[in-house]
Amino acid sequence: MTIKSICIYGAGALGGAIAVKLASRFGNDVTVSVVARGAHLEAIREGGLSLHEADADRPINVRITATDDPTTLPPQDLIITGLKGHQLGPAAEGMAALLKDGTRVVMVLNGIPWWYFHRDTQSGHAELQLDELDPGGKLWRLVGPERVIGCVALQGAEVVNPGEIRLSNVGRFVLGEPSGEMSADLETVAGLFARAGLNVSTTPRIRDEIWSKLTGNAAFNPISALTRALMTDIMADPALFDMVGKIMNEVRAVGSALGAKFSITIEERLQQSRHIGPVRTSMLQDLLAGKALEIVPLVGMVVALGRTANVPTPVSEVILALVTQLDKENQRSATR
Repeated sequence: MTIKSICIYGAGALGGAIAVKLASRFGNDVTVSVVARGAHLEAIREGGLSLHEADADRPINVRITATDDPTTLPPQDLIITGLKGHQLGPAAEGMAALLKDGTRVVMVLNGIPWWYFHRDTQSGHAELQLDELDPGGKLWRLVGPERVIGCVALQGAEVVNPGEIRLSNVGRFVLGEPSGEMSADLETVAGLFARAGLNVSTTPRIRDEIWSKLTGNAAFNPISALTRALMTDIMADPALFDMVGKIMNEVRAVGSALGAKFSITIEERLQQSRHIGPVRTSMLQDLLAGKALEIVPLVGMVVALGRTANVPTPVSEVILALVTQLDKENQRSATR
């Protein structure tokens, strides 16, 4: 796999951060472009894209090709999605326009992805398509799960102003093929990330990483949106702390029933979470910005896959009902 052109499709907080790192490292050798929209797009066009890293004294700024119309770009060697799960389906045609023979698509994950069961040997549900995540099978048909490289991002990021992104920690990225193969393409993409200064590793069990991250996201994201609380506030409140633990146990039970393995206990995960700091989750960021919330991949699929695996998820069901209504009311207020 030779990579001479890269498009970051969805250059928000995390996608934009990756775009800056790649463009600042490979700008002379690789064509890096972004698909963005609104005020963020206009700011990138006018002043470039800036990244404040957690351990840096000054931001990195890059001038980069930016568009809201992917058909204006040529076919790409590599696409990296920075979109949330509910934004992927409507973008299927746009991503398809950027494909050519051999194009790989790195899907940066939050929650369960649409391709989850492609070449899955762990769950007994290989090639099961998830209509909740891919209505009508558009992504499966137009992009194709065979092109996907999964990417679990453990990186806090926020668009603090249009065209300006801030990272809250020194994060890491885990890449893996849905098949579990340690392929040449996987190693090529991981090497690209590493040379751009990203902390990256590869795994033959990307689904384990998906469930590990979801253990936290399925609890903290909706609770933070419902309460407007920062991570430190959630962990300091005994009732919320208890609820986080219950949701984490439900997520682990569903993941385990589908073949996932977990490296640490829930108690250890909770103790890790105490050290995250006063961070606003991505769902809280979207709520405060009046944007649609990423509910189905993070919470809805815990409930849906719990039913598939015959695992009860009573607390997650309550949280799902509450945050779904919150999203409806928030969207109604945003359009007034």
